[in-house]
Amino acid sequence: MASEITYAEVKFKNESTGSIPNSVFPAALEENTTPHKIFFQKYSQLSEKKRITKEPIHTALECLKKNRTMQDVPPLTTERVWSCCPKNWKSFGSSCYFVSTEQKSWQESEKNCSGMGAHLLVINSQEEQEFITKDLRKNFAYYMGLSDPEGQRHWQWVDQTPYNKNVTFWHPGEPSDTVERCVIINFSRKTWGWNDARCPQPQHSICKMKEIFLRM
Repeated sequence: MASEITYAEVKFKNESTGSIPNSVFPAALEENTTPHKIFFQKYSQLSEKKRITKEPIHTALECLKKNRTMQDVPPLTTERVWSCCPKNWKSFGSSCYFVSTEQKSWQESEKNCSGMGAHLLVINSQEEQEFITKDLRKNFAYYMGLSDPEGQRHWQWVDQTPYNKNVTFWHPGEPSDTVERCVIINFSRKTWGWNDARCPQPQHSICKMKEIFLRM
C-alpha cells in the first residue's frame, strides 16, 4: 500500500489513565494535551489512480493509543501505533466520520468528502448505524454513500462495498420511488432510518474515511 510523508499538528490522548510513559515518546511529546508538529507516516487508503494530490489534506489530527493486533494496522508498523482522526472528526472502530453543516446535492456532497480524502458514509453494521445517528439533529436529513444510478433499484455503495440487503435500515415502505435514486438518513416515525431521495435536493451529509495510523 502506498504511503505519503507529511507534517501535521497532532494532539495525543492517552486511552488509559495516568500519563504517557517517557519510554513511549521522546521528551518533546511528553505534554500529551498540547499539539505538536511532528513527523509521521500516513498510510493512504486510496489507490494511485485515485490520488489527486501529494499535499497533506488534514493538518490537525487527534490521536488515541489503542490495543491492536498486527493485522489491524498497515504493513511494516512494528512500533507502537496511534490511531488518528482529523480534528473535528469522530472515531468509531477503525474509521473517522465528519458531519457536514453545509447543504449540497448528493453529487456535490460526495465531491466534498472526496476533497477531504474520504467518501460519503457507508454503513456496515447495526452498531455503526447507532453510532452515526446518536448525535445527529432530528430536523435534518443527511446524505450517505448509497445510490441507484440507473433507477433500477440496483443499490451501490460509493466505496464498492457489496450491497447487503440484510444489513440495511430502511424506514418502513422505503425505498418508494425509482425517481429518488440517492439515500439519506433521517428521523421519522420516532426512529432513525434510510429513505430514498432526489439526488439534486440539497441536504446535509456525512463523510467517512479510514483512520490514519501514526507510528513512533
